[in-house]
Amino acid sequence: MAGTIGAAAQTPAERGAYLVNTVMTCHNCHTPIGPNGPDMARALTGGTPVFDTPAFKVRGSNITPDRQNGIGAWSDADIEKALRHGVRPNGVPLAPPMPTGFYGVLTPADSAAIAAYLRTVRSSPNKVEMPVYKAAIEREAFPGAETPADPATFSDNVKLGEYLVTIAHCMECHTPREKGRLDFSAIGAGRQEFKGPWGVSVSRNISSHPTKGLASWTDAEIKRAITEGVSRDGGKLKPPMGYGFYARMTPADLDAIVAYLRTVPPRE
Repeated sequence: MAGTIGAAAQTPAERGAYLVNTVMTCHNCHTPIGPNGPDMARALTGGTPVFDTPAFKVRGSNITPDRQNGIGAWSDADIEKALRHGVRPNGVPLAPPMPTGFYGVLTPADSAAIAAYLRTVRSSPNKVEMPVYKAAIEREAFPGAETPADPATFSDNVKLGEYLVTIAHCMECHTPREKGRLDFSAIGAGRQEFKGPWGVSVSRNISSHPTKGLASWTDAEIKRAITEGVSRDGGKLKPPMGYGFYARMTPADLDAIVAYLRTVPPRE
């Protein structure tokens, strides 16, 4: 039960480090990506991926404590508001690549822990261009993530797994999109395409479907896919899933995630 008992043995900043650097894979967008993956020497100084869509053009922000170009001048409440509601202190919305529609479920202790950890990272003056919005931004709230989770429920391994899968925003990729919006009637069905240096990858079906999903996979096979990027048949899975970050998850949290995935309704 690392999500609860383990957290109690940690300082808030330590808990925040675990969430930012592991479960929530924040470096995928907020750290420059090179040929060998994230450049951790420039961790959280602003991401190199540019999300250029008909609605917006954005890059991952500098979220180090620099007061000019990072979030050093933000209050803890500002950070938590950005996480939960997708709004900067100046009222400018955060673009959809930032999965704030999933982060509304963060417990108060975990959102405070993230803010505490971000105060400790090495400051960088790296300036990232502000977002350009070409259309109104609509925030998609993931079902069940509208309000903070109750940590008292985490004694149930499935509930803990649901929480971890939500803040890891797994279903942001593993749910198909219709006309650009997540199809919440098909959560877990996959089918999204992602283009990058790896070519084109298609998100897998991670529902409990007996043939198209994970129902016939063993717990060990699911964990290997999450932490090593290896499919059931031994084939190598492609990015952008953050296998290297998930590899540092605690065994108890991985157990909880598998327990929850077993309960996701089967989808075609």
